[in-house]
Amino acid sequence: MASSRYYHVSVAVPALAERDNLPGLLCRLGGQTHHDFTLYICINNEEGGYGFEENQESLQLLRHATGFPMLVIDRSSPGCGWTGKKKGVGWARKLLFERIMAEQGGDDLVVSLDADTNFDADYLEAVVRAFNNYPECSAFSVPYYHPLNGIDALDRPLLRYECYMRHYLVNLMSIGNPYAFTALGSAIAFPLWAYRRVGGITPLQGGEDFYLLQKFVKTGTILQHFPHDEYSDMVVRPQGRASGRVPFGTGPAIAGGVGEMETRYPFYRPEGFADIKATFDAFPQLYERDIETPMTSFLRQQLDTDDLWEPLRRNFRTREHFVHACVERVDGLRILQYLKNTPAFHLPDKALGVDFKQDTIATLDAFRRQLFGQEMELRQKTLATLSNKKR
Repeated sequence: MASSRYYHVSVAVPALAERDNLPGLLCRLGGQTHHDFTLYICINNEEGGYGFEENQESLQLLRHATGFPMLVIDRSSPGCGWTGKKKGVGWARKLLFERIMAEQGGDDLVVSLDADTNFDADYLEAVVRAFNNYPECSAFSVPYYHPLNGIDALDRPLLRYECYMRHYLVNLMSIGNPYAFTALGSAIAFPLWAYRRVGGITPLQGGEDFYLLQKFVKTGTILQHFPHDEYSDMVVRPQGRASGRVPFGTGPAIAGGVGEMETRYPFYRPEGFADIKATFDAFPQLYERDIETPMTSFLRQQLDTDDLWEPLRRNFRTREHFVHACVERVDGLRILQYLKNTPAFHLPDKALGVDFKQDTIATLDAFRRQLFGQEMELRQKTLATLSNKKR
């Protein structure tokens, strides 16, 4: 059982070639209004590979850092770097979380950050208060907002990718889907008891944050918004920068430019989300008998079986448990695959009234702010749902 009181925070930061960002990170942490925290930071690179020299400077900087407890995991120095397939940010996060799990108690909170992320002085305090209000929640998908760089070649793809993520989230939230979350490694928090319950993180080289949040959804409830009025506008602010360190995500999207984004990261039509809602709404009926849902054909092909529901009926003897099993099966990955693999659901950018190749940055940023406003309203509504469940 989760405790009703959280206080100590373990801040987990993987860092590759982040020498220039570390002083700002240390300054922001040193200025936190919540003082009971420990920084766990993993300086990492492939053995002798990219970032090695800069990482050595980072290690030297951290050796002289003071002001709060800190533990540095060195996966950079000669003989310590990544070798073989076990490498990358996923493994760095796994090492950090496992070290925290070995040293801290079950009531400890983990705040996952990146070295380039900006946050307010009361951020840790806000996270602690949020979980003390909702101690049953197994994770927090924290609201985020990328600052612009002032460089067209970076800001244009950044805005396109962020609008893609926000449009997707807004539509999933609008249909009340449990997999409505945005997964950013710099915007996640969770209690250790919940992390243990899901069996830890899968250490992928990219997307590890998505799969971790998906595990939390399957085993509990995700908090989406800060519950106190003074934090109602709080966000974390990751840098939007071009990067090839991971196979997909914000960094590679920005590096690839806006040209191919309409194909790689399409906006989706409302009809696609209506299909998803209709499928989830049919789960209680499927407990009684097979019926066709909008996703049935896709699921048969994707899961390579014609018998989608009978095995679940045999294994789960109540309707409630059966429906939960269906939700676990048709998860966030299947939802995204369904939309992405159905070209009829792809919505041209211009159908939304914007042209990411031609419009001014100010126009595109206004569209982002519009989506952000819709998203924050929906995030706030999730708090009402959680409050009603507690009554």
